[in-house]
Amino acid sequence: MTHVGRDSSALSVHFCRCRQRNFVAAVALFVGIGLSGCVSRDVYQAEELPPQLQAPTVTNTKKLDLSGLTTVTYNNDIIDNGDILEVQILVGLNTKDNPPVMQPRVNEAGAISLPNIGEVPVRGLDLPTAESAIAAACIQRGIYRSPQVTVAMKKQRTNQIRVIGAVKNQGIYNLPRGSSDLFSAFVAAGGLADDAGTMVDVRNPSAPNTTPLDRIASGFGNSADFAQIGHSQDTPVEARNTSSTFRVDLVSATKGAGGSYNLQDGATVNVERRDPEAIRVVGLVNKPNRYEYPVGEELRVLDAIALANGTSNRAANKIFIVRQLPSQQQPAVIQTSIREAKRNGDMNLKLAPGDIVSIEQTPTTVLLDSIMLIRFGVGASLGTFF
Repeated sequence: MTHVGRDSSALSVHFCRCRQRNFVAAVALFVGIGLSGCVSRDVYQAEELPPQLQAPTVTNTKKLDLSGLTTVTYNNDIIDNGDILEVQILVGLNTKDNPPVMQPRVNEAGAISLPNIGEVPVRGLDLPTAESAIAAACIQRGIYRSPQVTVAMKKQRTNQIRVIGAVKNQGIYNLPRGSSDLFSAFVAAGGLADDAGTMVDVRNPSAPNTTPLDRIASGFGNSADFAQIGHSQDTPVEARNTSSTFRVDLVSATKGAGGSYNLQDGATVNVERRDPEAIRVVGLVNKPNRYEYPVGEELRVLDAIALANGTSNRAANKIFIVRQLPSQQQPAVIQTSIREAKRNGDMNLKLAPGDIVSIEQTPTTVLLDSIMLIRFGVGASLGTFF
């Protein structure tokens, strides 16, 4: 019995020593591999990253002040097709001699039709100038000698605007033409959606030029008729957008870059949707996988590691970021480290959509893995004998 026990103990020790030698050989092999690394392309250090390799700035459109997209130069008193006016003409002290109050609609030719007076062009005129135009027409056509004309805006025509893309409520909305602009369109559609981008395409159905509207010369008499009744002889100008299609960068627009954001009747507003490419987190992490890049938010290296449920090796430190640039065929490789990213915010690099974040093996991580493997192997071996 004693001899058999001695043989068993010697056999166990011999077996363990063989296992240890094998594990030590494996450690040497792994360390050699880790030290050799991979000889490849140039690697950029995070602290010396050139501007062209830096991730683009992420803009959260929900935080932009879109009030700058309102129409600030538009005159609500300018008359346009489809408007309903209220016209009152006083010709004497006796109210019976005065014609009734009229509410003509501006037709597609830009004129109103008044009983006993006929058509008077008014599109593009402001209200005081329209009063002068109607009075001048009455005098020239021999209807009244010295009429007192009052013109008021009864109801402005509304523009039908279609709003599509990354807004909360897509649809067709009726906007007063005096406030028919991008900001009003966004408000009508409930605001921008969470995945809204910064570019907006606007398509107007037509693009008339901004031209003087000399209604006096085209409709009746000359400018002297206006001077007789005390109004300016300045020729009114039609306020219209001169582009049938244009693109608006919301970031530039909200920073005061300027621009005309008027929308014509029948215009279409299309807000781009952002669908950033997912990032990949690989290497020494617990859950290597593809992860969605958040819309309108920054994503940094430590955030990506957190998405992958942390590192799988306590000694993990070295990080490679593989970034594909549109202007280059080969991707760029950027190096940083977990320790530096925790100590210095600048080293916790901002990621770009499509980046690959690789937590790399190093001699230290290989050695730690090997030690853990040896401990596991020795424990398992001894467990078979006791």
